[in-house]
Amino acid sequence: MSKAKVLIVEDEPLIAYDISGILTKNNYEVVAMVDEAADALEEIAKSDIDIALLDVNIEGQMDGIELAARLDIPFIFLTSYYDQATIDRAKLTNPAGYVVKPFSEKDLVVNLEIALSRSVTRQSEIVNRTPEKFFVRDGNEVVSVMSSDILFVEASDNYSFIYTDKGKYLISHTLKSIEDKLLPFGFRRIHRSHLINFDKINSISEGYVFIGAHKVQIGKSYRKSFMDSLPVL
Repeated sequence: MSKAKVLIVEDEPLIAYDISGILTKNNYEVVAMVDEAADALEEIAKSDIDIALLDVNIEGQMDGIELAARLDIPFIFLTSYYDQATIDRAKLTNPAGYVVKPFSEKDLVVNLEIALSRSVTRQSEIVNRTPEKFFVRDGNEVVSVMSSDILFVEASDNYSFIYTDKGKYLISHTLKSIEDKLLPFGFRRIHRSHLINFDKINSISEGYVFIGAHKVQIGKSYRKSFMDSLPVL
């Protein structure tokens, strides 16, 4: 059985090396240790990573929670922050775990095992999930849209556009909240602003996915994991 590959995002070197030692001891592969979001996104774009361990307070322009909102892999927060405001922000990113420092080796390993197990189960559910009906507002009317009829979703600040063959609908939800509902139906995040229906892809070329008459950009930080996931003959 191959080792699960882990990215550590931690700005305290001693803590990062301590985490790395625990993971190596417990048969995990540490792909990299970085201390800011930009380096984390670059590492994810070029490496095959199963899960990330994120500190909330890290170097750079984005903190760990802002970084988490851009990830399409499972992640666990490892942090000394447990005030309600931080927890409320963290919950919006749907983490696979939230471990408060100082933590024990057992706490870390158990959270990793559970997170990775949930990830495998979720992927299995995605493959076997049947389409579901959703309702969106179109002017003064509320219309039904099957998940299988959605081509892709595009973020627009705190709103999102849902594209179908019949047209597009503006809804007052963030892309992240829509992603949580549509991932079980075969949708993939390929850009911080784009969520696509995998079954609707016609072709992929030069950093874009073509869906019908639409050309949807693949984000740099999502490109490698997306391309690696394609079932190529």
